[in-house]
Amino acid sequence: MSGVRISSRRAVIVGLGATALGLAAAAEGLPTVAVMKDPTCGCCEKWITHLREEGFTVVVMDGPVTPLKVRLGVPRELSSCHTAQVGGYVVEGHVPAGAIKRLLAEKPHGIGLAVPGMPAGSPGMEVEGMEPATYEVVLFGPDSRSTFARYRGSEVV
Repeated sequence: MSGVRISSRRAVIVGLGATALGLAAAAEGLPTVAVMKDPTCGCCEKWITHLREEGFTVVVMDGPVTPLKVRLGVPRELSSCHTAQVGGYVVEGHVPAGAIKRLLAEKPHGIGLAVPGMPAGSPGMEVEGMEPATYEVVLFGPDSRSTFARYRGSEVV
């Protein structure tokens, strides 16, 4: 019987935490991010945590990611380990939350943003003792690509 109460208390606490995060995201006017990832990928979980810490509500689905990338028009050379959708855009890979917020505020013409590969130090790819890489966040469309931002770790450079 006490096990049921503990589980119920945990469910209430987890629910209240999720509600608080959702309210914070709503207060910022941030849409929900839907992420498709491989169920065994730890760096994807770290990126999701980064987004939540930055005020986004994130819905996570585990499954095959490649068919989704193809359907959404992510070029193979820009692909990474997870694919997300937010505000009508695609977000491919370890894109910092700040770049996503800028994308949603500016609403540029394009399919979305990508951080190709898995650059060291990008959100979710932090490695203790390793210097973060400088990398580009790419705005891509069906026939175009441009540098949207340059980052070193989670900082704009």
